[in-house]
Parts: sequence; C-alpha cells; structure tokens
Amino acid sequence: MADSPQDVPPVEVPNAVAATEADMKPYGEIIEHTDQKIQMVPIPGGKFMMGSPEDEDDRNEDEGPQHEVEVEPFWMGKFEITWEQYDVWNESVDQRMRKMLSKSKTPRDVAVDGVSKPTEPYTDMSFGMGREDFPAICMTQHAARTYCEWLSAKTGRYYRLPTEAEWEYACRAGTDTAYSFGEDADELEEHAWFYDNSEDTSQRVGQKKPNPWGLYDMHGNVSEWVLDQYTPYDKIKETLNPLVVPKTLYPRIVRGGGWDDDPEVLRSAARKASNEDWKQQDPQEPKSIWYHTDALSVGFRVVRPLNVPSSEARSTKWDKTEPEQKDPEE
Repeated sequence: MADSPQDVPPVEVPNAVAATEADMKPYGEIIEHTDQKIQMVPIPGGKFMMGSPEDEDDRNEDEGPQHEVEVEPFWMGKFEITWEQYDVWNESVDQRMRKMLSKSKTPRDVAVDGVSKPTEPYTDMSFGMGREDFPAICMTQHAARTYCEWLSAKTGRYYRLPTEAEWEYACRAGTDTAYSFGEDADELEEHAWFYDNSEDTSQRVGQKKPNPWGLYDMHGNVSEWVLDQYTPYDKIKETLNPLVVPKTLYPRIVRGGGWDDDPEVLRSAARKASNEDWKQQDPQEPKSIWYHTDALSVGFRVVRPLNVPSSEARSTKWDKTEPEQKDPEE
C-alpha cells in the first residue's frame, strides 16, 4: 500500500519508512520550509485491558466494564503539538517562508492548498500562557482533525488523531496501574503538570519524566483530543482497532487531564467528555468551528499508523465525522 495519502512523494525523512513493526524507529517529521520537526515514537501493537478495575481509587463508572482491546502498531507524537508547530498551519508560516526564500511549489504545497485554514481568532488563543514550545490549546476537535489533514498533505504521510483505545494503550505503555508510573498519586509531581504544581497555567512540553515508552505529558499539562464520540463501553463491540465514529457534535472525548485538573483526572483510564458549553461563549462573536474558550486546557498529539488505510477506509471510518461543520464567518 502506498505510504502517501495524497498520492505525492513524501518528504524524505530518516527512519520514517518501515515495512514491519520490527522496522519501526523514532523519527522527526520535517515540516517543509520551516525549522520545525514533530518527534514521533514507535508504539508496538498489542492487546490490553481498557478501562479501570472496579477497585481502582477515584474510579468513574464510565471507565468500565474493563474489556480487552487490540491495536495495531503506530507512531505517536513524543510531545503534544506545540504552538510553533500549530502556527505553521494556523498562520501559513510555511507558505510565507517558501515565498520569502523564492522556492518553487512542491506537489505537497499544491496539496495543502486544498486544506481549510482557520479563520482569524478574535484574541490570542494562548491567553498569555506562552507560545513557542508550549502546547497549542483552545482548538476544537474539528480544528485538531483538520491540522492532521494538513500535516498529511504537507508531509505525504498519513497522520490523524489517536483513537481513544490507542491513546490509553500508549499512555499505559504496558502497565495496568492507575498511572503509567504506578498507583501512588504522590509521585505525580515528577511526571505531570496538574492543579497542585502548575501555577494555573500550561507549561513547556517535555519537562517531566516520560512514560515507559518515551511519551511525555500523557498525564497532565493539557487534555488531548481523540477521534471518538463519547460512548459507554458496553455499547462498543469492536475489539480490533476500535473507533466510535462521531455522529453528533457533542459529546466527544479528551484524555489525560490538564494543568487545572486534580490527580484522579490524570489516571490512564480517566475519560472526559466535551459538551455544548465547549463553544465560543462571547455573545458578540460567532460560534467558531475552530476555537473554544470554555475549556482552555485542551490540545492534542498526532499518530501515524504503520498500516496506512485505503482511501475508502479513511472516508468511511478514520476520517469520517458528522455532522458537516461550516464556519459561520464564511
């Protein structure tokens, strides 16, 4: 199967090509015409028990019943997507740099022209917490998904948000405890930014200890969008690469907890659902499909599956979401 989702030659990146799981290595995805790289970590395929056991402290009912799930191998972002990486798309930094350097358009540049761009935000969406290598925040799930579409076109490799199952599997990193480092929430200080130590703001990515698979900030800093509609586990029948394709705007899923959350929200199995309050709240501004201001501590990271789905599989499952969203400013 072709590695390029856009039928254009992918950017040549060391260690980015693998035929089998055994061939997978960490690599840095290049964002052309910039100095930005997205560091990707190989995640082996496997089975795990998704959800929390009934005797786990601070467990919520929607974390059960525990059920066995299998996921195929994929790469996952070592860090949450930062503002520097997000603004390449958000502010067309790459295309401005290409023109400044008088570089000709590549087939990938032509492909990105067909991907929607966000409308201008009415304020600084970092809200003064920091940009550059701080995690990008305040985007809707639609914006995060569109960023992945742009990144796929920009690189010639297929990127998307993780499924809820992939996210928990990667967060656990082979563990079955409340956190990837064990059961003791008192150890969170070494592994996560949360309510007790964040000073009520996001922090630069990658400052705390990684999980056993080398992923940073899976607990805390910002909650992270996944692909799924929020659905009780007893209604999900798929066990191999499960995904609940969204059918309604709300609720959708975020995972991992953020800088403003308590320790129990940062557990590997903890689930949080978006709701209708996560809309642009200022009555003087249109309700944007790109931004929300009522859930500041939400960002995302990207994944890339080893086995690239067909165009049909992308349209019917992996990239499918309803209802169609249109910007009210257009």
